[in-house]
Amino acid sequence: MSNPKIMVLWNTVAVECRGDGDLLNNLRIKSVLSGDERDLPVNGLFYAIGHEPATALVRNQLQTDEDGYIVTVPGSAQTSVKGVFAAGDVQDKRYRQAITSAGSGCMAALEVERLLAEEEADSREDGSA
Repeated sequence: MSNPKIMVLWNTVAVECRGDGDLLNNLRIKSVLSGDERDLPVNGLFYAIGHEPATALVRNQLQTDEDGYIVTVPGSAQTSVKGVFAAGDVQDKRYRQAITSAGSGCMAALEVERLLAEEEADSREDGSA
């Protein structure tokens, strides 16, 4: 907890993720003690949850199952939206453990890398690079 690059926000919930259409750049957060809301500039988010998936932020944007877990393509982290990947507790209703989350987070990162490489290659072929 003493890492200067990590900020733990106790008694705080994420209310909304905001971005520029390409990247996440702001998180609307709310104190569960006072109810006060504020914007937090961010460029990444690791959202840890318990046994009830906290996927309300994306339920209207991504396909979820009847229990609220994000649906991914079997054997992959790809969601119902191209370029959006889900990992860990939000898509793993069987194990829901930190170590599983780390493994599927790595899987999602590798899929993002592959997608970006494919898009870069496609843009070169189209002559738009």
